Amino acid sequence: MHTDVHLQLHALRAADLRTEAARYRLARAAAPAPGGLRGRLGWLLVEVGLRLVHRRPVHLARIA
Repeated sequence: MHTDVHLQLHALRAADLRTEAARYRLARAAAPAPGGLRGRLGWLLVEVGLRLVHRRPVHLARIA
């Protein structure tokens, strides 16, 4: 592939990515802010789950 064509393809792809990013930013700005009771409850459940997963195992003393 010729270098000029390669450079032109990169420029087109970069323009497409910029357009897509701008559309995403506009969609995020129009969406309602996350949070409220549902969001807080969700994060509380995540925190409780992580605490259950990271609980230290109980080691029983062995009598030999």
